Amino acid sequence: MSTPSSRMMPQTDLPDATPPDCPLTSKEGWRRYVEHESTPPQLHSAAERAALTGAERDREDEWRREYHANLPMVNTPTIRKVIATARLLIQLNRHQVSARRGVILSGASGTGKTTALTQMGRAHELATRKRHPHDGARLPVIYVTVPPAATPKMLATEFARFFGLPFPKRGVTLTDIVDAVCATAAHTRVDLVLVDELHNLNLATRSGAEASDQLKYFAERLPATFAYAGIDIETQGLFAGTRGRQIAGRFVVIPAAPFSHATAADQETWRALVGTLESLLRLHEHAPGTLTEMSDYLFHRTGGMIGSLSQLIRGAAVLAIEDGSERITRELLELVPLDFAAEQTQRLITPAGAKGRRRSVA
Repeated sequence: MSTPSSRMMPQTDLPDATPPDCPLTSKEGWRRYVEHESTPPQLHSAAERAALTGAERDREDEWRREYHANLPMVNTPTIRKVIATARLLIQLNRHQVSARRGVILSGASGTGKTTALTQMGRAHELATRKRHPHDGARLPVIYVTVPPAATPKMLATEFARFFGLPFPKRGVTLTDIVDAVCATAAHTRVDLVLVDELHNLNLATRSGAEASDQLKYFAERLPATFAYAGIDIETQGLFAGTRGRQIAGRFVVIPAAPFSHATAADQETWRALVGTLESLLRLHEHAPGTLTEMSDYLFHRTGGMIGSLSQLIRGAAVLAIEDGSERITRELLELVPLDFAAEQTQRLITPAGAKGRRRSVA
């Protein structure tokens, strides 16, 4: 018979740490990402927590630290738009034999491009699995990243790496790799290809231009919708020249921008985002509404960057468990380091009075 404390102990569904040889750019890592569903740990009452042994309390705290370090994804307007656009394009492309349409997600670093891209892929794969519950061999989505200074062979190898296709170290040609990738993609019924870090394609160089051509060749050979993400794609020369005009004529560009705080509607949207993240917290002493009341501060601290906001709240939650306070305060938020871009933006947009208050806290 289990003890009361053991019955109360939350069960974690957090995945094991992804091993280095099983990244998101492999079918195993992608499958793990798609299948992961984060369930919030159940919070004990004060009496239940007091009944836990020291080891049980340590385990509960460790589970909650892991949960907060990996908070469930929040559907932002950008994510919703990207998913809706991709769903429509996949439908329109289904019977096209060439010149299929695609989508490009472009914006500054920290605006959630990779999150939106992978959420799009996850939503499509889950929908596909629901339609084909008994087709375990189907791999509807490929996720690859463009390596720095990519050449056509390097790019093709990334596609092959996703499938785990083995090749000898010497003697294999680009044609061998491309043929194997296309045959495997057709066999596994790939219909959505996600290509991240597109800004690594340097069209000003010969190898970069040839890698871009290789990507276009894949788009012609694979009966799939292509979705790209990268930093400020419009200014990277991707739409310049003959190659660029072809891309511009086939792709919808969705900007990924920081949240705005200019109007009352913008501020309410930001406040709602903060409230959604706050509702996910599992801290014993945190009063709901604390973070939404600090939404102005959180905006100025993060510059409206969703990535920075997520890091700030997740980091403060972990610190709140570690120091035993179990609630997020402004003082605790000040202890969470943010990326350089967010700190620079904060200096530019934070009102002078707010800067003074922050210095007094620090």
